[in-house]
Amino acid sequence: MSTAPPAHGTDRWARRLLRVGLVGAAACTVVVASANVVVATRAGDHVTRELGAVEPAQVAIVPGSFVHPDGSLGRVVGERVASAVALHEAGTVDKVLVSGDNGTPAYNEPDAMRDAVLAAGVPAEDVFVDYAGFSTWHTMRRAHDVFGVESAVVVTQDTYVVRAVDLGTAAGIEVQGYVAGDAGRHVREALARVRGLGEATWRPRVTGGPTIPIDGDGRTSWSATGPDGA
Repeated sequence: MSTAPPAHGTDRWARRLLRVGLVGAAACTVVVASANVVVATRAGDHVTRELGAVEPAQVAIVPGSFVHPDGSLGRVVGERVASAVALHEAGTVDKVLVSGDNGTPAYNEPDAMRDAVLAAGVPAEDVFVDYAGFSTWHTMRRAHDVFGVESAVVVTQDTYVVRAVDLGTAAGIEVQGYVAGDAGRHVREALARVRGLGEATWRPRVTGGPTIPIDGDGRTSWSATGPDGA
C-alpha cells in the first residue's frame, strides 16, 4: 500500500515555489517600473496641454482608436481629431496625418478619422491618411519612412502621450506631444511602455510602402474619396 510523502517535504517544495513566485513578481515589477521611468524621463519635457505652448511643426499625427460601425468616432479618437484640427486652425501645423487600423474591409479607422477632419473644415489637400497604423510604433515609424515627416505634434491622451513621443523620437522625428484629454487605464499603459521601450531600442521594421511626401497633396494618400467627392 502506498504512503503519502512526509508533510515536511511537501511544505519545503511549497516554500520554494512561493519564493520563486515572489522573486519573479519582484523582477517583473522592477522591469515595468524601470521602463516607465525611462520613457517618462525621456519624453516628459516634450509634452504640453496648452495649445499656445506647442511649437510649429510640419504635421499633427493622430493615432487611431475605436470607431463605430457607422463610421462615427469613439470618444478617444474624437478628442484626438478635435485637438489636431485646433492645431491646424491655429497655424501650428501645416498638415494632419491620421493613422489607424484598416486591417479588414469591415473596419476602417483612417477613413472615418479623415472624414471627421474634413468635416471640421481642414482643406482636403492638407489631410493625409495612413492605413497601416496598426500600433503607435507603426504610426510613428511610417510617418518618418513613408511620409518623410521630420517634425510633428503627436496628439493623444495623457496616459499614452509620453510613449508616443518616445517612439516618435526613436523613429527619427522631432516630436512634441499635445494632450487631447484624459484616458485612464494606467495599469495597461504601464505594461505597454515596456513593449514601447523595446521598440524604441530595437526599432523593428514595419509595413513599408511608396513614398508620400508630407509637403505634397494629402489626397494622394487616400484609398477612397472623401465625403465631398474630392
